Amino acid sequence: MSQTITAVEISHEGREPTIYIDPYGMRPMQRRVFDKRAEKHLLIKSPPASGKSRALMYLGLDKVINQGLKKVIVAVPQVTIGASFSNTDLMAGGFFANWSIEPKWDLCSPGADHGAIAKSKASALIAFIESQDTALVCTHSTLQYAYQQAGAALFDNCVLAIDEFHHASSSQDSRLGELLADVLARDKAQIVAMTGSYFRGDDIAILSPEHEEQFTHVSYTYWEQMSAYRHLKTLKINYAFYSALDGSYLQAIPRVLDLTRKTIIHIPHRSSPECAGSKHDEVDAIVDAIGHLETVEEGTNFFIVKSSAGKEYIIANLVEDDSEFRTVVQTALRNPTEQSRVDIIIALGTAKEGFDWPAAEHAITVGYRGSLTEIIQIIGRVTRDHPGKSVATFTNLIAEPKADDSQVAVAVNQMLKAISVSLAMEQALSPKFKFVPKHSDNDSAMQEDPLTGDITIAIKGLKQAQSDKAKSVIENEMSELIAKVCQNPDVIKAMANEDIPAELLQDVYITRVIKEYLPNESDDDVEAIRQQVAAVMAMSSVGNGKSLLDQSAQSSDLTTKSTDVGANHFIGLVRKFININELSVDLIDSINPFGHAYQVLSKGLTADILQKVHGVAKTQRIQMTETEALALWPRIEMFAKDNGRPPSFESANHLERRLGEALEWLKNKKRESLKQGSM
Repeated sequence: MSQTITAVEISHEGREPTIYIDPYGMRPMQRRVFDKRAEKHLLIKSPPASGKSRALMYLGLDKVINQGLKKVIVAVPQVTIGASFSNTDLMAGGFFANWSIEPKWDLCSPGADHGAIAKSKASALIAFIESQDTALVCTHSTLQYAYQQAGAALFDNCVLAIDEFHHASSSQDSRLGELLADVLARDKAQIVAMTGSYFRGDDIAILSPEHEEQFTHVSYTYWEQMSAYRHLKTLKINYAFYSALDGSYLQAIPRVLDLTRKTIIHIPHRSSPECAGSKHDEVDAIVDAIGHLETVEEGTNFFIVKSSAGKEYIIANLVEDDSEFRTVVQTALRNPTEQSRVDIIIALGTAKEGFDWPAAEHAITVGYRGSLTEIIQIIGRVTRDHPGKSVATFTNLIAEPKADDSQVAVAVNQMLKAISVSLAMEQALSPKFKFVPKHSDNDSAMQEDPLTGDITIAIKGLKQAQSDKAKSVIENEMSELIAKVCQNPDVIKAMANEDIPAELLQDVYITRVIKEYLPNESDDDVEAIRQQVAAVMAMSSVGNGKSLLDQSAQSSDLTTKSTDVGANHFIGLVRKFININELSVDLIDSINPFGHAYQVLSKGLTADILQKVHGVAKTQRIQMTETEALALWPRIEMFAKDNGRPPSFESANHLERRLGEALEWLKNKKRESLKQGSM
């Protein structure tokens, strides 16, 4: 049987939307971007469906009309995303100009993102530069082909807007990254980079540190976005497990598919163990599970399917290889009237980033997705505000590990990745926390900004960052940094090993990730940032109703009853689990930020499977390394000073045992060194 559990849930139910439209017709996110219009290079980090496309329109028009730039070139990864930048009436809202693109400069006609067509579109882009028109939209591929033909000088005095900027990378193998580096080095164009997920699944930096320093960051959070919604109030991230008794995911689909909700189904990657035959066979099986295929509609290529109850459903098939068939479907989906008729979209590699279907309520993704970026993009397909849509859901349908499967370790690793993704998304969906040192008992323990939902919490012993870079990271880059922590292989293995105490997870593994991310920062600033990471992960998890502070919450003096709802929901939950007045760095460091996510996902597994998973996870031990041993030396010294004896590697206390193991490792290393020196 398929079992579904909710790993993350964020709700704004009962909270009045904080909607503000300025005299130009801009929403808060767009105004925030427009206020930075004088900056040369902008990096806009904002959730999918938050209005980045229109923000670019306002920005681009101002740069051309008021700042003297001659062109705006918008580049998107897929042709389907180009529709987001079509002609838009901005003057009706109070702006001083409308966004308009001549049809010949809309280079995102269906099918224009590959091969010879993309190369021919590059010639059109070059011709556009010589024209009197000011706006063009094309694909990343077209942009790269034009760059290869004409070089970076082609973009002089232009605004180069890169949508879905995470496609770039600092790798020497990235063509888009090479283009950006060349344009930045030439220093005669302005870049506007936009993304809903400023991190990649392959752990390669998007921009080099020296290039990133040239960008002004503008951030807008999921919390801010959903706070302003009129209709959509709740977002759920679910995991559904199916067993070998089902045969394949296709037998489990009917149990997670709610035909009353508009749904996008992403079938598994072709290399995924969840695959159940050819992709065409899988589409046919999903259609058969819904009903009988009556016809393929002429003019749209939509499937008209009639259920056993006699109700008709309209399905858009984006899995089909035939380019003519797909082009007809894509064209129909760009038409709002035709799109509104669709009930279900079945896709493989498309209908993710930038795909616009405001009515979509449910995204079902089959198979584990190790890339946080991919998951955020898929979730973004259902997070648009739309009349009649109060709840949006992302469901990851995955195979339950087999208790007798010799490859169960692979399944465990996938589950651990799912846990890390849940934690990262939990952070992305939480309000923005600001942590400050608490110097005296008279300092206010917690405050909330009623407009933004930002929460300020005072913590005893909290270090303050000193360098400008460290301060900027804490203010603007915590989501990216936490994503790196959650996706780091060593961190994932360490969190699966219950013999590694939370304090060491924080001190050694998370500190190592931060040092790799910020190699030029001092130890004091690295520690200040680490404390912020630990606090954010703890508070966001508590705010989602899952107590990371189980040990502390068991004490009655640290638990208070909360009846807060709506705007005070997060504050109420935090107060429920901890005594904010006594919150300290030591308490936060004693928390394993991954523990609750493991428990939540485990609820979807049967007892025998869970026992097998738990056993395999425990065997994934990280042996003592020189880096860890040296990092633990200050704690060893402190333990010896406080207890009058060194830590024992035979102790029943996990922390003391690990410190004792580190001490023994250092002693052995010293003996080996002395032995080699005497030879």
